[in-house]
Amino acid sequence: MSRFKACVAVDWSGAKGKRHKGIAIAEARGDDAPRLVRPGHAWSRQEVLDWLIERANKEPTLFGFDFSFAPPFAERGAYLPGEQGIPDNARDFWAYVDALSRDEDLGAASFLEEAHRRHFYFGIADGAKGDFIHFRQCEMALNAAGGGKLSTVYDAIGAAQVAKASFSGMRLLHHLNGKVAVWPMDPLPVEGSAVVEIYTRIYLRNAGMSGKKLRTRADLNRALLGLGGRPVRLRFEPNDHQTDALVTAAGMRAHLEHPLAFSPAGLTKELAQTEGWTFGIV
Repeated sequence: MSRFKACVAVDWSGAKGKRHKGIAIAEARGDDAPRLVRPGHAWSRQEVLDWLIERANKEPTLFGFDFSFAPPFAERGAYLPGEQGIPDNARDFWAYVDALSRDEDLGAASFLEEAHRRHFYFGIADGAKGDFIHFRQCEMALNAAGGGKLSTVYDAIGAAQVAKASFSGMRLLHHLNGKVAVWPMDPLPVEGSAVVEIYTRIYLRNAGMSGKKLRTRADLNRALLGLGGRPVRLRFEPNDHQTDALVTAAGMRAHLEHPLAFSPAGLTKELAQTEGWTFGIV
């Protein structure tokens, strides 16, 4: 499995508070079935950060997070058009988000709700939702291939929104800066660990189960078999956060064999520094 000893997928959460039932972590190692990391534990985001740094230093691991590593930039030439003093590259933007977010446990709700409220859709009072729908170039590539990426970091309403998770994730990336490589903002290191952006639907599609939420061991194992892996042996019915993490860890492992895994056709140097790219889109 390339030079990485394991693939770790983190199903992330942008919820308010210190402990999050929505966070799940899974690991795929060698040819073994993926396994959950501390499945009964309610993780904090800070705890995930500390665990990742410690784990990254022990062995070369590819870590995946299911949030957008940056807002769209190429489409409009800015992350927050019309605002002054906003950075024009992802790494400086992470620092900017971190500085303006006063939430506990790497949360970022205040960034959306207060610091830059007008850029985010919270409901009908904000006008037409379509005015807030903007995608990154990798998401456009996925949609063009039938991948169905429907969410955007500017949509902050509803259960499917990814805004709060993504901006809290940007705070995590800021605190990883210089400690673990973040691809593609950083080039893939010759050795050591790296962090990539993931999107579970890509791996479900690769497994032949596109658009399906996995809520049972049977469905989970069908997806794992579709990715060329082994079934898991759980003593309980997993929740959808756990199945997402397990399938994604297996999907990351399988995608490492793709010759364009780290050199997708649409990724330019400018996009790497501004918008990033989702691991799995080639």
